[in-house]
Amino acid sequence: MKIVRRIGVPPSARGSNSGATCPDVFELSDGNFAVIGTEATEALEGELPADASRADYERIVIVSRETLIRAKADIPDA
Repeated sequence: MKIVRRIGVPPSARGSNSGATCPDVFELSDGNFAVIGTEATEALEGELPADASRADYERIVIVSRETLIRAKADIPDA
């Protein structure tokens, strides 16, 4: 599995001072997506709706609204 491309614009285009350490979204070679975000599993797990859960190997991460909005145009419809 490899990163194929960034989805959206780089952090520097979203106002990151360093341009490197901000939320990001990537498309993977297997068609899945990977995200870089702030780890928030402990804070948000108790807030999940009754029909949602996570596996032990999964984490809840926060990705800024701007990151997802700027990525929207690059997310394939299918």
